[in-house]
Amino acid sequence: MSPWERARDELRHRVPRAVPKVGLVLGSGLGDVVERFEARVDVPYGEIPHFPASTVEGHAGQLVFGRWSGQDVVAMRGRVHLYEGYSASEVVFPIRVMLALGAKVLIVTNAAGGIDPHFATGDLMLISDHLNLTGTNPLVGPNDPAWGPRFPDVTHAYDPKLREIARAASKALKLPLHEGVYAGLLGPSYETPAEIRMLRTMGAAAVGMSTVLEVIAAAHAGARILGISCISNPAAGLTDAPLDHEEVQEAAYAAREHLGALVEALVSQVGE
Repeated sequence: MSPWERARDELRHRVPRAVPKVGLVLGSGLGDVVERFEARVDVPYGEIPHFPASTVEGHAGQLVFGRWSGQDVVAMRGRVHLYEGYSASEVVFPIRVMLALGAKVLIVTNAAGGIDPHFATGDLMLISDHLNLTGTNPLVGPNDPAWGPRFPDVTHAYDPKLREIARAASKALKLPLHEGVYAGLLGPSYETPAEIRMLRTMGAAAVGMSTVLEVIAAAHAGARILGISCISNPAAGLTDAPLDHEEVQEAAYAAREHLGALVEALVSQVGE
């Protein structure tokens, strides 16, 4: 039995009625979204076979099951990153487990630095595409055909129809929603001003240290994916203020109500 099958079976044993339609990844400062779940069951990462443990402040390290907005959901309350010392395959292991449990739609969120000068702290950005600048890929190595083809097409990794739903939902909620390309870098150091200028030239509107590997793995498996960045700070060089992880968390936490309202509206529709 493979590691992901062992993890899946353990979770089915602990939460037998949980057959999620939607998987959620909740980034820095955004984990409190799970407080909205009904019939909630929390499972610490450390109690799931082979599950990597989050070591970053602001990432609680729990897989949370429940019903939200009329749908069965499972949420990662905190993620793991390459910069913690994990491999690309370990970073995406939780994604594969959520999909193995039944999730067909994946909503990924993150806290990101704003490269677009029109972005302000607390704004939300719908991810239209990404730049994988981490230097690796979760599909490196032997391909498992149980997940997908050797050379998957990721042209429409961020599902166009789900993005249409997100735009309509934000309009109905009267929440401003930007749209742009997310650049995923290795970290853990923040980018230099020169790197931000390079990323802007490459077409990036926001930058962070997560998400891109998760999306590649989910797209490989045929999931429909929606990504939302919470702009937690201006990127390096756009202001004179130093970048600070605690302030990133605080900004993301302050935006949680807007993000929670948008994702709640989305869950009710994308799970159908």
